[in-house]
Amino acid sequence: MEIVVYQEHLKGRVFMNKRTLGSASPLTVDAIGLGCMGMSFAYGEPKSEADMIRLLQQAVELGETTFDTAEVYGPFTNERLLGKALKTYHDQVTIATKGGIKIVDGKQVVDGEPHDLVASVEGSLDRLQVDAIDMYYLHRVDPNVPIEEVVETMGQLIKAGKIRHWGLSEAGVQTIRKANAIQPLTAVESEYSLWTREPERELIPTLEELGIGLVPFSPLGKGFLTGKIDANTTFDKNDGRNKLPRFQKDAMEANMALVHLLQQVAESKQATPAQVALAWLLAQQPWIVPIPGTTKLSRLQENMGAEKIVFSPAEMKNITVAADQVQIMGNRYTPELAKRAGL
Repeated sequence: MEIVVYQEHLKGRVFMNKRTLGSASPLTVDAIGLGCMGMSFAYGEPKSEADMIRLLQQAVELGETTFDTAEVYGPFTNERLLGKALKTYHDQVTIATKGGIKIVDGKQVVDGEPHDLVASVEGSLDRLQVDAIDMYYLHRVDPNVPIEEVVETMGQLIKAGKIRHWGLSEAGVQTIRKANAIQPLTAVESEYSLWTREPERELIPTLEELGIGLVPFSPLGKGFLTGKIDANTTFDKNDGRNKLPRFQKDAMEANMALVHLLQQVAESKQATPAQVALAWLLAQQPWIVPIPGTTKLSRLQENMGAEKIVFSPAEMKNITVAADQVQIMGNRYTPELAKRAGL
């Protein structure tokens, strides 16, 4: 397939502010990255490859240079998409991917076996069309494989020049401590947003202590915090949100209180609810880099604009106190997904 590079004139180029993930092995990235999962996985039917190649290349032309994917997204198709779209931009972009989840009989299974991780890295290198992976995460911790074995494998991959930095996704603080003591972590991925505040209890203090960055996925609550979803919204039959407790009708009705708060703040800041939600995350710590996903150029530009929103200490306090008063209904995962995340 011939890859067409879309370089039509795009107004409103943004020169994104940079943030540093990690201290022992620092990585400089955009303050807001682009989560690419939804382009080919989880939210209904995969989008047109041609359209998503166009969007990814437009993202780079607009100033976005930090992209997140994973082997299991598709599986494999999302990495291939990024490989095709970003091939001519390798000197400009940072790509993070993940391994450690396999599809077995149509179901996702955690697999942290060292030889399988090595094979996954080789496959990701090929699909992404890169010589080295900028950031490689263990997608989920395998309870059947000692984390020390995983760390040793990651260290070997770093020495071999296959990956440049490594991290963990949805890992507990004790696992993070064990891993970091052997091979310093650059970042940890975890769900964190105004409606998923659990990381504030242990994870964020631990990362601050150890000098590890935080990359929040689903920073917009899988779309709910944008204000474009309500209790009457229906999703595609293949959309994973249909099964999530937090997206059941009664839960969404209750959780709209948080959206109303975001809408009020957005009006006062001449912004959108999504921008307020992202700006609130950015204000928590200088080493937090959210990765909202989208398949639309307008939403991409909207999300990138969130870094321009600044809150005073009083505004931050008011938003947080008001959000604390909202009782979020519904778990963020089904029991099966929670178990896989070690919850």
